[in-house]
Amino acid sequence: MVADAAPSKLAADRPRGWTSLPLRAWLARRCEALAIPVGAALVGFLLFGLFLAALGKSPLQLVDIVWRGGFGSPFALGNSLQRAAPLLFAALCVALPARLGLVVIGGEGAIVLGGLAAAAAAQPLAGLPALLAVPLMAGAAMLAGAVWIGAVGWLQAYRNVNATISSLLLSYIAIALANHLIEGPLRDPASLNKPSTLPVGEAFMLGPMPVIGVHWGLGCGILACVIAYVLMDRTTLGFAARIAGGNVRAAQIQGLPVGRLIVGFTALGGAFAALAGYFEVAAVQGNANGTLAAGYGYTGILVAFLARQNPLAIMPVAFLLGGIEASSGLIQRRMQLPDATVLVLEGLLFLIVLLSETLYGRFKPFNPHLWAQKREAVPA
Repeated sequence: MVADAAPSKLAADRPRGWTSLPLRAWLARRCEALAIPVGAALVGFLLFGLFLAALGKSPLQLVDIVWRGGFGSPFALGNSLQRAAPLLFAALCVALPARLGLVVIGGEGAIVLGGLAAAAAAQPLAGLPALLAVPLMAGAAMLAGAVWIGAVGWLQAYRNVNATISSLLLSYIAIALANHLIEGPLRDPASLNKPSTLPVGEAFMLGPMPVIGVHWGLGCGILACVIAYVLMDRTTLGFAARIAGGNVRAAQIQGLPVGRLIVGFTALGGAFAALAGYFEVAAVQGNANGTLAAGYGYTGILVAFLARQNPLAIMPVAFLLGGIEASSGLIQRRMQLPDATVLVLEGLLFLIVLLSETLYGRFKPFNPHLWAQKREAVPA
């Protein structure tokens, strides 16, 4: 009887609302992960509005133009979705290594090499059926990106070379190498004013998806985000990566293959980024040229940080940034501003998002460990 009464007495002594605390704690943490990035983005837009006002431009006109150019019509939506497609892959190149504590910012180089590898592979595959040649082209692109960004992971894991620095430097090397090959050994003799490789051919070009009319890179990018989420949050491999990212020494003591995890996840991120280059070649341009280095890799960094490295959150953020970039030309014409104005906005957003990282864990409503003082203060 005494043993049965003890739990009842403990239950009566608990503060009201105790039973719902786990659910409240879970919701609070999720709300923090949403509220701080959204708040940081709003602050960034507000500061950019003040910047425009200082130049004598109307911030409200900018909002109207961005809405019309990026989201206000079916054509604008299609354009935004098409620009969002490479951002999905580029952001995954940042998000996957970030779970291991690495900041990889060389996705631009992987995109360029992926597009070049796909265009180069199309020539010897010319006699094959499209059902066989198209996957081989995509595989060639993914292999190029995996090797290039995987090298960043290898340098970090086995030579202790900072991944941020090495990925950035290797990106410059990749772009220079691609330009050399496009303007030299792989150049199409018919491309006079704009050096490019030979066309991949109509048989190997990808048409649009039904209904929405956007190329298949968007669908594959969404699928890649879902796969990345399952890998990182629903598998033992992803759990091992998070452990290694939290404390490398503890992971090594537990016997986890930290080096192989680093190389594997950086290589996978590079393969995803290279797919962006493949779709630019096989679904948009038809060949590899200098416009492959369009800055998607750098915008992907902002997308990943705004999404807090969450593959599922990358999708709406990429759509938002794709809409902003789709309206850049309209901003230039209507507001008489330089084309780099959108880059200023993106840079400001990136800075505010980085600063907002210091706010996590500081707000009591979002952090259950700060509620303990309130519970202790409740009278018995």
